Amino acid sequence: MRRVALKVAYIGTDFHGFQRQPNQKTVEGELILALKEANLIDDLNNCSYAIAGRTDKGVHSLGNVITFKTDENIRINYINDLLPKSIRIIGEAGVPFDFKPRYAKSRYYRYVLVNDVDLNLSKIKNASKIMEGTHDFSNFSKKSERNPIRTVDNIEILLNNDVLMIDVVGESFLWNMVRKIASSLYLVGSGELEIKDIQKFLTHSTCAAIVPLPPEGLILMDIKYQDVKFNYDEYARKKFLSSLIEEYKYYCTIAAAEKVMIDILHE
Repeated sequence: MRRVALKVAYIGTDFHGFQRQPNQKTVEGELILALKEANLIDDLNNCSYAIAGRTDKGVHSLGNVITFKTDENIRINYINDLLPKSIRIIGEAGVPFDFKPRYAKSRYYRYVLVNDVDLNLSKIKNASKIMEGTHDFSNFSKKSERNPIRTVDNIEILLNNDVLMIDVVGESFLWNMVRKIASSLYLVGSGELEIKDIQKFLTHSTCAAIVPLPPEGLILMDIKYQDVKFNYDEYARKKFLSSLIEEYKYYCTIAAAEKVMIDILHE
């Protein structure tokens, strides 16, 4: 018997989030079915099955983590053959029996959005630095969170042609926290908020109704642990890349058709 951790990548578009739910197609639900069919697990409680974190409906991942105990050898691509092509296990690591995937060293998220307005990149970067460090993030999540104090290790702002990318790294995050951080930074860049507003939002004395950006722009890029090194499967990564390219071309076709319709209606 040994305990293993699997690194999971997925396109979240067609799933009702990561966490399994009755009568809903979820990433975790598909994973559990595949692991059972591969005879790697039977009863979830007996194998100490656990997950690193839940992602919302529409959110994507290159680095979520699940763990369980098994007597069997892990054959990554055999498991992947039992999964939808939008879900791929891309790495494996042996971990201690007391390994708890929720207690990560760091989580890395990237929010991606099209820069379709004249954003002030300098203001966005200045505002992002205010959010780094330990703060009360009550305004960036549900008001019912037990402990809204979180530490953001780093926020990086990247601009690639017309695509704005907001990278956020920290040990743990509240529900919707990254999407609300991205939303507030976007509003600063568009001039709807000022940097001083961000400072106020990080104090418990100011109540802000921040609307999170859509989940489809969020990617869980990676989760890292102390003294855990994943071995990545190159074939699995290439197969997932092919699925991403296929999906990308599909939505590019839709976007191109809609652009033609927009241009005609503007005539």
